[in-house]
Amino acid sequence: MAIPYELPLALDMAALRQAYMDRLLTPTGLVERLWQRLEHIPNDGVWISRLSREDLIGYAAALERKSPDELPLYGIPFAIKDNIDLAGLETTAACPSFAYRPEKSAFVVQRLIAAGAIPIGKTNLDQFATGLVGTRSPYGICRNAFDADYIAGGSSSGSAVAVAKGLVSFALGTDTAGSGRVPAAFNNLVGVKPSRGLLSASGVVPACQSLDCVSIFALSAQDAERVLQVAQAYDRLDLYARPDDPRPMWPGFPDTFRFGVPESGQLAFFGDQDARALFYQAVDELSELGGEAVAVDFEPFLEAAKLLYNGPWVAERYGVVRKMLDRDPDALWPVTREIIAAGAELSMADAWKAFHRLQILKRQADSLWKQADVLLTPTTGTIYRIDEVEAEPIKRNTDLGYYTNFMNLLDLSAIALPAGFRPNGLPFGITLCAPAFSDRLLLALARRREIARPHTLGTSRRYPAALEAAISYSKPEFTEVAVCGAHLSGMPLNHLLTDRGGRLIRTVRTQPLYRLYALPDGKRPGLVRRAGGASIEVEVWKLPTTAYGEFVAEIPAPLGIGWVELNDGSRVQGFLCEAYASEEARDITVFNSWRAYLARPS
Repeated sequence: MAIPYELPLALDMAALRQAYMDRLLTPTGLVERLWQRLEHIPNDGVWISRLSREDLIGYAAALERKSPDELPLYGIPFAIKDNIDLAGLETTAACPSFAYRPEKSAFVVQRLIAAGAIPIGKTNLDQFATGLVGTRSPYGICRNAFDADYIAGGSSSGSAVAVAKGLVSFALGTDTAGSGRVPAAFNNLVGVKPSRGLLSASGVVPACQSLDCVSIFALSAQDAERVLQVAQAYDRLDLYARPDDPRPMWPGFPDTFRFGVPESGQLAFFGDQDARALFYQAVDELSELGGEAVAVDFEPFLEAAKLLYNGPWVAERYGVVRKMLDRDPDALWPVTREIIAAGAELSMADAWKAFHRLQILKRQADSLWKQADVLLTPTTGTIYRIDEVEAEPIKRNTDLGYYTNFMNLLDLSAIALPAGFRPNGLPFGITLCAPAFSDRLLLALARRREIARPHTLGTSRRYPAALEAAISYSKPEFTEVAVCGAHLSGMPLNHLLTDRGGRLIRTVRTQPLYRLYALPDGKRPGLVRRAGGASIEVEVWKLPTTAYGEFVAEIPAPLGIGWVELNDGSRVQGFLCEAYASEEARDITVFNSWRAYLARPS
């Protein structure tokens, strides 16, 4: 008999994973309970299409042949913005005349499903991802999760509201001008806009293909980090894909740092004094975490932002829908048509002038990183009611892009974070940004902030189930542990370290005392100390001592923890394998690392 289990309103990943581990919940049980929630909660413009109950149970049943330990996103429900392909459902980009049925899912969606995530459906958006408001769709206005009179933000409106209302654990959006950050701010979520090209855009309807990013909406920085780890992979079929920066990067954020704040005369709140107060409160909170506020010149960023819709990138949007505009202009939403059609008027001379100007602005903006490690801004200066946006659609949208439109033009990475509530109950958000490939550093700072000042999850009053609240970053107590296999960064079990606040310290080799074996299950290596050994590559992680015992208790035989000697003369606790297990295992010492063995030619 199944044990009764009631889904929490906020579906944070740690809570679901614990329920799976404790056998209180199965993926099929999650689907059944979630289906009831989906059927009883008004759509409010969130969904364009959803998978059938039978299809969802099919995904769940396939997972139940595996263990929660095998897949980092085991049984985690997610939503997909409807300009990203999901096999089995149409992709519309919020334009019925444009709709097509893809034969396969987008690259990033395939990775998430392979990691155990369950796709629920396709979410509403501003048509062709053109807008920051969430009102420009023939599938209805997507309303704010906290107050239906207010906008949800766009263009990834449905994705954000689905997470905020507890319909999924996370969602994919896209972000060209702010679409992955503005809805996060308006719905009390974390919104990750990765470095351009870090997440594949194969299978994504382009807005501005040279700038588009697939973005992540999550309840916490911890959840967002786990999704990013799974979704990130170089896709050679994506023309604008870039591998992650190979340069060594500090695994955590420095205890002391400098954060840039625009000079006071360059900050805009559009009359929203509550937003102003919350922003300066966020400045104080970041200072309490070891940051030093530095006033910076924000003008190059503001000028770059204006280029996005007053420059050749509008022509790039125009190229996507040119044939439809010529054939059936009424198929486009009136405001969307007005914005995109302007791209037809731009000349090549206009384009080159804008490209050269952007290079000048980027050079000026880059000087900021000599003064500060990150830049702090509001995500938006204010929020608008739906009727205010409909009265002045382009002006209000322009206001919302004040702090967002420059981000991809200047090649930055960014994360939007919850930062409190106005007296009327509407959320406010801040954004941290830094140069491209600073994604892990921004997430590390976001998690530190999250632990120091936990925020509620979406519309729920709950806080994250596993924020490592007992960890003190001012007086940390860590245990070092060496890992050599499935717990390595980017590997399937790495989340067992990161979920507990683990931080990568260094990659190093052992003393030449060990043999490495591929165990019979093909999923794990075994490190055995014996004669004729070699130097094997390992990662050394710091794990909070309060979480170390729980981590060790989950290690299955024949693996265990012992002392591992490193080639720098130190020794740390780390994974070792009982010698008997090597008798039926393949000796892979010649590869000197588990990564190299997995990367061997088949």
